[in-house]
Amino acid sequence: MLKDTTEIRVRFNEIDSMGILWHGHYIKYFEDGRESFGRAYNLGYLDVYEDHGFTIPIVKVDCNYKKPVKYNDPVVLETTFVDTPAAKIIFDYKLYHADNQEVYATGRSVQVFLNKQNQLQLTVPEFFQSWKAHWNVLSLK
Repeated sequence: MLKDTTEIRVRFNEIDSMGILWHGHYIKYFEDGRESFGRAYNLGYLDVYEDHGFTIPIVKVDCNYKKPVKYNDPVVLETTFVDTPAAKIIFDYKLYHADNQEVYATGRSVQVFLNKQNQLQLTVPEFFQSWKAHWNVLSLK
């Protein structure tokens, strides 16, 4: 299972009038997790586009809010790659308190592959199969 963790600093401009993290920023934090994962495992947006000619837009994102994040809470985002035989990239997220591991939110995102002509790819691109083989996450499904 491939995972990456990222420390998040909740900035003052990210909280709402109630002193808690505005709900839309959770999705932004998921983006931070995807970018950190991409750097760690060579699956960044520019890697995919410049080296292989694909864009990987988000087609679905879910966020399950469990507990409000307050300004200055020590926060960690765990991003986990979810293997699938489909031509998709799926990540699960867990946002939690760094000290006591209390979960603030969980989520999932789904990305698809488009070629440079913006055509949806229905089969897994060869480079992604190679990437999965390199990291030993080939689907057995």
